[in-house]
Amino acid sequence: MTAKITALTTRLLTVPLRRSWGVEAPENHIIATTVETDDGGTGHGFSWTPTIGPRAVKALLDHDIAGFAVGLPSDPEPVWDALWLRLHEAGGGGLTTIAMAGLDLALWDLAARNGGVSVPALLGQRHESVEVYGSGVNLHYTLEELVAQAERWVAAGHSAVKIKVGKPDIAEDVERVAAVRSVIGPDRALMIDANQRWDLPTTIRALSRLEQFNLHWLEEPIRADDLWAYRRLRKHSPVPIALGENVHTIQRFRDFIDAEAADIIQPNIVRVGGITPFRRIVELARTNSIAVAPHLLPELSGQLALTLANPVAVEDVEDASFEQLGILAGPSPVTIRDSRLSGTGVPGLGLQFAAGIPAR
Repeated sequence: MTAKITALTTRLLTVPLRRSWGVEAPENHIIATTVETDDGGTGHGFSWTPTIGPRAVKALLDHDIAGFAVGLPSDPEPVWDALWLRLHEAGGGGLTTIAMAGLDLALWDLAARNGGVSVPALLGQRHESVEVYGSGVNLHYTLEELVAQAERWVAAGHSAVKIKVGKPDIAEDVERVAAVRSVIGPDRALMIDANQRWDLPTTIRALSRLEQFNLHWLEEPIRADDLWAYRRLRKHSPVPIALGENVHTIQRFRDFIDAEAADIIQPNIVRVGGITPFRRIVELARTNSIAVAPHLLPELSGQLALTLANPVAVEDVEDASFEQLGILAGPSPVTIRDSRLSGTGVPGLGLQFAAGIPAR
């Protein structure tokens, strides 16, 4: 008989970034979650947001999710489906799915810990290691700082790197992309991310200047809600289009895939609501021959990447992992060496957060 949930508790942690992501994002917020069951089991998970809504997420968990979850069997997938129906009135995705991840991750951690295995082992690990690409939230960096970061990526052995674009003057973007391409050489993959800073005409003009740098993809140049514009863009873009960090539901990913609006989708495991919906989104992409590149959170997305049928590359933003931020109660559940990520095999997710980290 499946154990039943008896409690869900939360703790808000706010931690400054070692390398600021700019004036709008100098810190990250983690809502650590703990689920308990009537057989004495405990599971740990988290929700996450770099800027908007950490207290709203915690309130959803405390007031709308915890009470609903108590008494339910601790099987993650049925709980997720029931909870999504429960919360849908407040929005099908966004803060609701970010909050849902806190329970979903804790339940998967619980299931794996009860079995004495890691989450990758529980789900069926397919790869010993996966590729990691170097990434930076670096639009505010000077050109010299950006070049130095690219040099560190080369020294670390990355075969692919990603930088931000979206300066007010496209000529400055051209200068910065050219400088990074010069540092990394012609054989490494170079991705650029505009973080929704452009509209469709601006994107087309930018690509006419930037395609010369043999770009592996252009990420989220237009507001993520604008399916019409992405459909138009992909038809004419000389560069593959990647998007998905701000797409929150499998239904919306299906819309983009059906519209042939993206070459690569990038679900963020927390923003889509946890492991349960992430796996469904990946299968949707696989059946439609769409590439997947999980967004951020290498300690989480790396573990899931080890279980996927098709190899994927994991994003590692410089100096921004949970281990590097010093917020884990134990060692990281993943290791990164020579631009490859491997799991340590620790039971569960291995992501219990340290005590004594205050909310700000």
